[in-house]
Amino acid sequence: MPFFRTTRHVAHTAMQMFDLVADVEKYPEFLPLCEGLRVRRRVQSGEGVETLIAEMSVGYMAVRETFTTRVTIDPTRLCILAEYLEGPFSHLENRWMFRSEGSGCAVDFSIAYEFRSVTLGLLMGAMFDRAFRKFADAFEERARVVYGRPARAGLTPVSRPVPVSGE
Repeated sequence: MPFFRTTRHVAHTAMQMFDLVADVEKYPEFLPLCEGLRVRRRVQSGEGVETLIAEMSVGYMAVRETFTTRVTIDPTRLCILAEYLEGPFSHLENRWMFRSEGSGCAVDFSIAYEFRSVTLGLLMGAMFDRAFRKFADAFEERARVVYGRPARAGLTPVSRPVPVSGE
């Protein structure tokens, strides 16, 4: 199963980056391959955790797919988890974690996925892999657009991909 993980050190606060990733309805404006996103349901828990059922449409050339995930947004733990519910995958799990570091923060991003269809995996697998590797860049650029350049430009983004061979 393809797996990708990266940690980025950015000069924005952990809460700013958390809020950016939690704003899923803005994804079509900047996220690679994302052509549309619709939140079908929102549920607030007593602990401040919000759970969304979100439908994302992705496309590349002539191939279009839509899939549904349960997105758990936990501001207390600064963690966002997307879990696959339905669509072209047999498995999809995406996790974001944010922690303060100095005047900026570390953003941990990981994703594991597997297509249900071997044919679709062959058609879109390499393209999905490239797109997922650009997700952290897309969010970092979005932070610059939304929040501006941080006053302290001393933090440099560092990406440490951790490829894990499939089973």
